[in-house]
Amino acid sequence: MGGSRLQVNKEHKTRFASKSSRNVHKISSKDKFKMSKPDRNMGKGAKAARLQRNKMMREQKRAAILKEKRASSGPTSPPRVIMLFGLSASVNLNSLEEDIISLLSGDQNGAAFPAIASPEYKMRATVLKAPHGDLLACMEMAKVADLIAFVASPNSLCEANDTADFIDSFGSQCLSVFRILGLPSTVVLIRDLPDDLKRKHELKKMCTYVLASEFPEDCKFYPADKKDELHKFMWLFKEQRLIGPHWRNERSYLMGQKVDMIADSCSSGKCTLALTGYLRVHSLSVNQLVHVTGAGDFQLSKIELLKDPCTLNVRKGGDFMDSEEIDKAQAVRCLTPDPLKQEPLVIENIPDPLAGEQTWPTEAEMAEADKDHDKKTKKKKRIPKGTSEYQAAWIVDDSDVDYSGSDEDGDDGMVMDDGETGFPDQKHDSGFEFDEDQASLNLRDSDEETETDSVMMDGETLTKEQIEDQIRKIKESHAEDEEFPDEVDTPVDVPARKRFAKYRGVKSFRTSSWDPKESLPPEYARIFAFDNFSRTKKHVFAKSLDEQETVPAGSYARLYIKEVPEGVASKLCMSKTIPVIASGLLQHESKVSVLHFSIKKHDTYDAPIKAKEELLFHVGFRQIVARPIFSSDSINANLHKMERFLHEGRFSIASIYAPISFTSLPLIALKSQGEDASPVIAATGSLRSVDADRIILKKIILTGYPQRVSKSKATVRYMFHNPEDVKWFKPVEVWTKLGRRGRIKEPVGTHGAMKCILNGVLQQHDTLCMSLYKRTYPKWPLQWCPLQGA
Repeated sequence: MGGSRLQVNKEHKTRFASKSSRNVHKISSKDKFKMSKPDRNMGKGAKAARLQRNKMMREQKRAAILKEKRASSGPTSPPRVIMLFGLSASVNLNSLEEDIISLLSGDQNGAAFPAIASPEYKMRATVLKAPHGDLLACMEMAKVADLIAFVASPNSLCEANDTADFIDSFGSQCLSVFRILGLPSTVVLIRDLPDDLKRKHELKKMCTYVLASEFPEDCKFYPADKKDELHKFMWLFKEQRLIGPHWRNERSYLMGQKVDMIADSCSSGKCTLALTGYLRVHSLSVNQLVHVTGAGDFQLSKIELLKDPCTLNVRKGGDFMDSEEIDKAQAVRCLTPDPLKQEPLVIENIPDPLAGEQTWPTEAEMAEADKDHDKKTKKKKRIPKGTSEYQAAWIVDDSDVDYSGSDEDGDDGMVMDDGETGFPDQKHDSGFEFDEDQASLNLRDSDEETETDSVMMDGETLTKEQIEDQIRKIKESHAEDEEFPDEVDTPVDVPARKRFAKYRGVKSFRTSSWDPKESLPPEYARIFAFDNFSRTKKHVFAKSLDEQETVPAGSYARLYIKEVPEGVASKLCMSKTIPVIASGLLQHESKVSVLHFSIKKHDTYDAPIKAKEELLFHVGFRQIVARPIFSSDSINANLHKMERFLHEGRFSIASIYAPISFTSLPLIALKSQGEDASPVIAATGSLRSVDADRIILKKIILTGYPQRVSKSKATVRYMFHNPEDVKWFKPVEVWTKLGRRGRIKEPVGTHGAMKCILNGVLQQHDTLCMSLYKRTYPKWPLQWCPLQGA
């Protein structure tokens, strides 16, 4: 109405702008593209986009949780596995098992089949009773349990006369094992409570107070004496969202409800193992390999999908199937492997004996090599007057690129880690320096010796027995086993250069290089190595998602596992307490490589665990017979020091030959106590890496003792016993227990004494040491699985 004379106000400055206008530039391009004309009831701009995005994320999470809940508790989900474990030997699990089975089955006989369907609770379940005292059976049941029901009883208090002893020694040991394996959903059932309400409430409160710290925070405590109390527990369990260990949720597995053995006429000594049960977590392809716990890796001949014998919908079907009808159940669908797509069963690599063959050089090549050698030897260096032989070895001519040693037997000397014949930091003048904060050695002092080289040492007239006796006495007075555990004695009757021929000197664990492909043992030709393990892992998981012709999770199926040894199959069929488990393997997971575990000695095991001692490794669903070597966990170094024993109270790295795994798995190492006794827990840990190039070095320390000391020079004896050994080990650096460092100058006499130059005054009570290293490897096992050699 006002026309052009309408008032137009000036815009506010930026500091008076609204919050939405200031944050317009923070909207992502994707949201700007998706934003259109807002609805009447929606806001405008970035706030509307943010609300819409949050709403979509909530709906996706809600849908994922709902899908997981339907998969775990719906009518098509496999029966839930309830494991009953008594915390003490006084707990009666038989009566509790009967009460739960009768509550689930109702008026029907549900005990004919291992799985029980309860229309009242709209749930299917399998009840497993853990035998108290059988560690292996408890461990295998815990690996497949969806719920562990720990059963406590006040009767154990009266027996032990202790108000806080609800758990005995075996229960405490198993509880620590379950924590390492990964606890699924847990609950504590309290039995044998009195009828008096006041006393019952006090005992329940005491049990909850004592046991609360042993279990997760969300663990519930229920009295479980009466039917009404169990009824309340079952209703809550039916609605509970089950949580399993992460390693178990990454692969499919099947717990055998029925195990059969089918004779194979084609191959003698082999048979087909038929394993019937519910497939869990993930789908399984018939082209995959499967691992049978305790038996090994095998291929599948076929998979049959059977009619579910234990359904919740019994209104039309009448009663449940009995055992005879289950055996005669016809296959709804049968899957056979594709020979082109089936994963081959490859465990060890077959080495080619001609792969490392080398041709002998021709006569012309040998003649040319001799000419080149003669030219190099004829070259002479100009040495300044007054220069010692050691200093002359480090002088380089402009025309001379060959670093030749000054000693006549220099070619027979020990080679350092970087191909050095002495210290790498030596200068061309009369001094040289150390890498670490040590004073420099002054080589000019080497010409000021007051003792002649021809002086015979005092111990040259001693016999072999007298020398050994003196060494033993000095060792007893000077040795410090805890601080210097790597000290070894140089043999008197064997030259040190032969006894320690495989050892070499290493300047620094952090900076020195060591070729991982150098002088590998024959066992390394039988293993598999990866150029890029993480990239291979991504490809394998991506390929597993594209598998065709798979059996969906929750199906009742029968796996036909071919070429199983008859002895192994018969033991699996006779197994009553330990469940038979078949787990699916990803690509390459049957191949052997070098596995490294972070391991720690168990608190209850007191005996020493020596390297290369045979242990039984429980790694996820696998059971591996291994002979590991232990090493330190050096974070910033490429070299790792071997440990002769597994030390108590700290973690070490255990390296073994074993089939690889692409996922992190828990480890429980068992030590056999004999044929009749059950194995005990020796160590626990987890899988760290798969790496065949990890360098583990065994360290030894040769020691000598000063006889005569003159400032920074000393005459040392009893480290070697002949002058040839002194010349051989001359390039290796020496050090003392009080912090001095130096080098060997020359041998003295004929009994292995030597002159050394140090970077300070050597104390008479000090000990001279030399560190030597060689690479070590695990021991190849005689069998991979415990049932193979049983």
